[in-house]
Amino acid sequence: MAIAQQVARPTVEPPKLIGPSAPPPCQSVALTQDDLKKIAAYKAVEHVKSGMVVGLGTGSTAKHAVDRIAQLLRQGKLKNIVGVPTSTQTHEQAVSLGIPLSDLDSYSSVDLAIDGADEVDPELNLVKGRGGSLLREKMVESVAKKFIVIVDESKLVKYVGGSRLAMPVEVVQFCWNHSLKRLEELFAYAGCVAQLRKAADGGGKKPYVTDNKNYIIDLYFDKAIGDLNKASDAVLRLPGIVDHGMFIGLATSVIVAGVDGVTIKTKKGNETELDYFCYNDLRKGF
Repeated sequence: MAIAQQVARPTVEPPKLIGPSAPPPCQSVALTQDDLKKIAAYKAVEHVKSGMVVGLGTGSTAKHAVDRIAQLLRQGKLKNIVGVPTSTQTHEQAVSLGIPLSDLDSYSSVDLAIDGADEVDPELNLVKGRGGSLLREKMVESVAKKFIVIVDESKLVKYVGGSRLAMPVEVVQFCWNHSLKRLEELFAYAGCVAQLRKAADGGGKKPYVTDNKNYIIDLYFDKAIGDLNKASDAVLRLPGIVDHGMFIGLATSVIVAGVDGVTIKTKKGNETELDYFCYNDLRKGF
């Protein structure tokens, strides 16, 4: 009987932070979570320049970035942009807005990718895929020269899985329950519970099917899973696994919108540079 390999759990030192030790005093503003998502998205789109190939993310936060790029194209402030969408949903949105599109077969790398995340840890590692598009997102964002992540402050966690919400794993449909059991055994030390994701339509009885015709198994952890690279390797060694929602070392910057202002975290080698921006009433510009 095969025994699942457990992942070692070494102590990981937090990254060294550089920049202001604390944000400047800002006046709190009454903003909704969607306002915060839009603020982060618009800030990220400031990095889009004419002539770029841009990876277009998926989800409620990335949607605002796609809308903003289309707006700037209509205004003539951006020109010759090519978008590479990370899902059927984003493809349809971009087509409806008139954004020229292509794919990785035509562009093997992209200048900039902008996307949201479900979790961001202190080292800027991410959990993505709760919207179901993790594979295409990772394919595009892993070849981006710059990958800017846009989140509201609720997405910040102490460690990957720290929200106690789903860490998705995309699997082939064949014998999915076998894959579920192996994943649960692999992370038993972290109190893992694995569940097959169900589609929202159909009364939650049918499995959710990705754009790639695969299923998703959601993993829920009680504890930290330890070394993320070793965890990643262990998951990907299991036959039937397509990919997982851990985005390790891919983000170059994370823009975090909070009620007191915007924080930008940028990787500088082994250090993380911090910048802070205040706002009073951003609704005027949105």
